[in-house]
Amino acid sequence: MAAVSEIRSGKHYSVGQSGPLASLDGKLFLGQALGFSGMEVSLNRFSPGQSVPFLHQHRKHEEMYLFLSGHGQFQVDDEVFEVGPGTVVRVVPEAIRGWHNNGSSDLTCIVIQANEGSLTDKDGIRLDQAPNW
Repeated sequence: MAAVSEIRSGKHYSVGQSGPLASLDGKLFLGQALGFSGMEVSLNRFSPGQSVPFLHQHRKHEEMYLFLSGHGQFQVDDEVFEVGPGTVVRVVPEAIRGWHNNGSSDLTCIVIQANEGSLTDKDGIRLDQAPNW
C-alpha cells in the first residue's frame, strides 16, 4: 500500500512525497499525512478493468474528480458517461457515484473533497512582496 511520507514542514506548511502515480495501487488519501483541515485529497490509479468496488455518497462533501490519464466510465445516480485526460467532474454530496477503468491503460485522477457551500469570494490577498527566488 502506498503512503505519503512527510519530508518537510514548517509553521505554515507541510510537504509530502507519494512517489510516482504509476506505483500507486488504488487510492491514496493525503489529508491526514499533510494535516488538511478543510478538504480531503486523494490520488487514484486504477489498472485496466479495475473499479471502485461500491457506489457511495457523502453527507456534506462535494467532490471534484480531475482525470489525468487513461479512459473510463463514471456513474452519477443512474447516468453513466465517459471520462479521460482533462475530464473534470463535480459531484454534490447526495449524488450516488462510482467509476471504473474500461480502457487499456491506467486510469489516474485526483479527487478533492470539501464541504459544500464553504467557498468564500475574494479570499486571496495579493502582496507587494517579491519571491525569494
